[in-house]
Formats: sequence, structure tokens, C-alpha cells
Amino acid sequence: MSNLDRIKQIKTILNDTPDDEFLNYALATEYVSIGKLQDALVLYNKLLAQSPLYFATYYHLGKLYEKLNDSIRAQKTYEDGLIITKKLNKNHAYSELRAALDELLY
Repeated sequence: MSNLDRIKQIKTILNDTPDDEFLNYALATEYVSIGKLQDALVLYNKLLAQSPLYFATYYHLGKLYEKLNDSIRAQKTYEDGLIITKKLNKNHAYSELRAALDELLY
């Protein structure tokens, strides 16, 4: 299945469940993979606003900001994600965010 097929399929399902966290996350990720970075940015930010505890978003949004050469927003996103993953005791996600932040800063 191609990225465009997956995007179409996700959008169809989202018509019935527009606030589904995983589907919005998946759609944003598909947008990144085909270079629709602004569309992905809108979705990731919407997801964080609606579901700040959906911790996987922080890593991917941070990476997207890095692709967009916005290191300040990337750093803030990683730092926010570190707070959330620590609060949720998500050690693996915390480690990934810590590594991404360290790579960005050093």
C-alpha cells in the first residue's frame, strides 16, 4: 500500500472519528513521509493541543521542527515531551527524547 493509499484510508476513518489520537498521529506521520511538512505540522500541533499526554507526538514534532530548521521550537518540543514522559513514567520514550535533545544541542 502506498503512502497516498494510507492517507486516503486514514482520512476516510477520520471522517467518523475526527479526534482519534492515533489516526491523527498516523496521518501527520504519513504527511511527513511524502514531504507535506506544513500539513504534518498542523496535525501534530492540533494533536498536542487536544491530547498533550499523547507522548509519541513530541518526538516526531521535534524532528519535524528540525527538518524545518527551527531548532528553538524543536528544543521546546523535546523539553515538553521530557516533562510528559517523566510524569507518565514512559522511560523508553523519555530516553528517545533525551537523546534527540542532546543531539540537537551538542
